Amino acid sequence: MSAPAIQTKRWTRQEYDRMAEAGIFNPDERVELLGGEILIMTPQNSLHSATIGLAHTALQHAFGRNHWIRIQLPLIIDPDSEPEPDLAVVPGNPRDYVKEHPRSALLVVEVADATLALDRDRKAHIYARAGIPEYWIVNLTERCLEVYRDPMTPPGQPASYRAVMKLGPSETIAPLAAASTTIAVADLLP
Repeated sequence: MSAPAIQTKRWTRQEYDRMAEAGIFNPDERVELLGGEILIMTPQNSLHSATIGLAHTALQHAFGRNHWIRIQLPLIIDPDSEPEPDLAVVPGNPRDYVKEHPRSALLVVEVADATLALDRDRKAHIYARAGIPEYWIVNLTERCLEVYRDPMTPPGQPASYRAVMKLGPSETIAPLAAASTTIAVADLLP
């Protein structure tokens, strides 16, 4: 006699939001919905937190007052993903998003050390599938900035980015949505 197949419950964004509203998650617990799975994120160390602060300052300077640089807040990506990227640049200001979280961003930034594989793989696929035009990983392990641009969805394959580059501390980058400004990679690294 064969054992019944084990199935995994996939969660929708609506179910996930209802669980959060019902207080199922501990207020101190950092969770994200990615591809229908609820992931428990690792606690932040001081290096991670400082890097978020440095990147926030650099992005505020580059994008100016007409953009909101969101820190670890939800993005509505699709029916089964609601990531909370370390930073997301969206047009407008907080009042523009009172009724609903943004459904896209001009730029998403993740700070990675322990989560590098997750950020390169699953999150990159999710952001590309959502059409996020530019995705950065501040890679603390290799002390570089990984830049992903030009999302695509090849038939029968997961979404990805056509252009991928690594920039070292001595290099600069101009965000696609703020092309007239440059950011020194060193300004993003602690």
